[in-house]
This record gives sequence, C-alpha cells and structure tokens, in this order.
Amino acid sequence: MAIGRLDNEVFFKKVFTDKFVFKAFVKDIVGIDIDPNKIETEKSFQPKLGNIAFKYDIFAEDVKRRIVIEIQKVEYDHNFDRFLHYHLQAITEQQRTSEDYSVERTVYTIVMMTAPYKINSKTHEIYKDEVLISNINPKNLKGVERKFFNHELIYLNPNYKNQNTPDNYRDWLELIYESIHNADNPQINLKNEGVKRATEIVSFKNITDEEHEQAKIEAGKRRVIKLEREEERNEIAKNFITMGLDNATIAKGTNLSIEQIEELRNKI
Repeated sequence: MAIGRLDNEVFFKKVFTDKFVFKAFVKDIVGIDIDPNKIETEKSFQPKLGNIAFKYDIFAEDVKRRIVIEIQKVEYDHNFDRFLHYHLQAITEQQRTSEDYSVERTVYTIVMMTAPYKINSKTHEIYKDEVLISNINPKNLKGVERKFFNHELIYLNPNYKNQNTPDNYRDWLELIYESIHNADNPQINLKNEGVKRATEIVSFKNITDEEHEQAKIEAGKRRVIKLEREEERNEIAKNFITMGLDNATIAKGTNLSIEQIEELRNKI
C-alpha cells in the first residue's frame, strides 16, 4: 500500500491531527493518556510573548497537559535552540500575571527530525541518537534529580536506527522513515493500532486531489529553501576546512561529496 511522505507537512498534519492517531502517538512516546478537546495546527498565542512569532505545527491540550508536536526536515544546529524556545514558550505562556507563577499544564514537546543531524558547530560532534529526551528538573551536588517538574522536550530522528530503542518508539520512527524512503511498500508494524490508522489516513487512495496539489506546493517550497541553503552549507564546509577537519568528517556533517569538499579546498 503506497502512502504519502510524512516529511511533507500536508500529509504529516493530516495524520497527526486525527484524534485516534494523536492519542496513540502520545501514549507510545510520552506514556500518558490525553483527551484533547481539539487538535490545532499553526497554533500561536495571543497576545504573543517576546519578539518571536511562535507557531506550533500541531498543538493540543486537556485540563492537565499541553502537547506540542513539531516536524523539522532540514537540520541545522540552531534547531535545538529553536525548539528549546518553543518548549519554554509553551510553559511560560501559562503564567500571564506577576502575582501568579503557577503552571497548570505539564508541557511535552515532541520534535520529529526527518534528516540526519549535522556536525555541531560548537562541539564538532556528530549526533547519532534516535531518541533524545530533556527535562528541566534540577540535580543536587550528588547528581540526584529532584522531580519538581514533569515537562519534557523529546527529539526523534529515524535516521539512526538503534537495536535498543523500545518498540513504543520504534513503530513510529519506522513509520516516518519508511514513508520517506519506501513509500510504495512501507515495512511497518500494523499490529500497532495507531500506526495502522495513520497508514490508512495517508494511503494514496485516501488522499484527495486537493491534498496532492497542496503537497506538491509544499515540496516546491522546500526545494527553494534547499537551494538557498546550499550556499550556507558550503560556507559551513569552508569553516570546517579552515579548522583542520578531514574530508570524511566534513562530508558526514554537511552531506557534501568528497569531490565537492576538495573543490572548496582548492578555492580557499
């Protein structure tokens, strides 16, 4: 059964705004049951906080929890900073007066990365983690965590398959990966009812002509962005060259070929 690519925002939002899929996904990834009144896309807060125009891809909440799901296709170092801002915004937005600092809803931000990570420009490391989870609980000097808060920021990246990743993550990571790399015959776990429902929603037979057209427009926008980023990628590679990194490391961090890197070396 052919399905739409879930790195396309049109198909991604079609799938994850389905209440059954949304609840199943959150249950598997976060381990909680949520019953949202509605699931919104392009959510922003009014009045906004600060000078950044925050818009969340998918946003839902119930009386106790606030869930944010983001899809990110082009990976650069600043994305980790960006989604930290998104996560903290969803927390701090709940406190609107100087008299009351309470945060009524626990915030879970889930970021789905669909491209390999780049070399970190600060540490020069290449991250190869399928799942990364961050919370804001403090630790004492002995390293003991004090669980004051339950907020979590979760990064998922299906490009780094790890045999130790639990099935509750694995099923969804494979759904994303297969939709991108094997959309005509995806190898996914249809015994997971949430994944099965997601597959049905985004199967080609259930995608309308209008949705296909919107998806083409979205893909076209991304191609333009990719072209605009090519020059930035070359500049990053030049910086790595001047720092003395070898071709293989630069290639992993920029997705440039060895030939392209050598050509840049010759120009420096």
